[in-house]
Amino acid sequence: MTPFILNSPGGFARAGGVADLVVYLHGFRSSSKSVKAQKMIDVFDQAGFSSHLWVPDLPASPAQAMALIDQQVDARLQSSPGMSLTFIGSSLGGFYATVLGEQHTQANVILLNPAIKPYDDLQDQIGRKKVYFSDEEIEFVPAYLDDLKAMERSSLIYPERYFLVAARDDEVLSCDTMLTRYQGAHQLYLLGSDHALSDFDEVLPFVKLAVGLL
Repeated sequence: MTPFILNSPGGFARAGGVADLVVYLHGFRSSSKSVKAQKMIDVFDQAGFSSHLWVPDLPASPAQAMALIDQQVDARLQSSPGMSLTFIGSSLGGFYATVLGEQHTQANVILLNPAIKPYDDLQDQIGRKKVYFSDEEIEFVPAYLDDLKAMERSSLIYPERYFLVAARDDEVLSCDTMLTRYQGAHQLYLLGSDHALSDFDEVLPFVKLAVGLL
């Protein structure tokens, strides 16, 4: 396995088992067909918890993406006010998962190489772009950068609810920035790997613990 350092303010395994609703949020130009998304779907299927997991295909518009998630989560909360929540986010999905985690402070949040300031990182992505793992394209417009900046949360309520996986050799995002942003969270610091977490199979046991599957 890729060498790692685990920094944890306490046990990071989710007490009480799998949350009633677990939302997996893919990264920019990705989809529910991504490698990590499909592995999460398989893990939940094998454990008999497929009905707990929702893996939406997110639109390019950050406002529309958040509206889609909010609509589903709010509808579930209205029918089950005490429902437990977990958000899992990769890259841009990690940014969204953090926004949602700060809206729903009872939720657990698992982050896989999360974007910290996507309004800066995505400035060179304006225009029509191919979606990975799909034949579709998206149109990413400058206004979306402003939408992302408006969503930003400067601090974390109860950072111990967060479990961060950060790869030192992420070629897209700054690992140091991730570790600094999520101080006080449980942190799995990979001494290697890459942005896509190509060694995700080795990381999965930690994610399964954090999500309550082990």
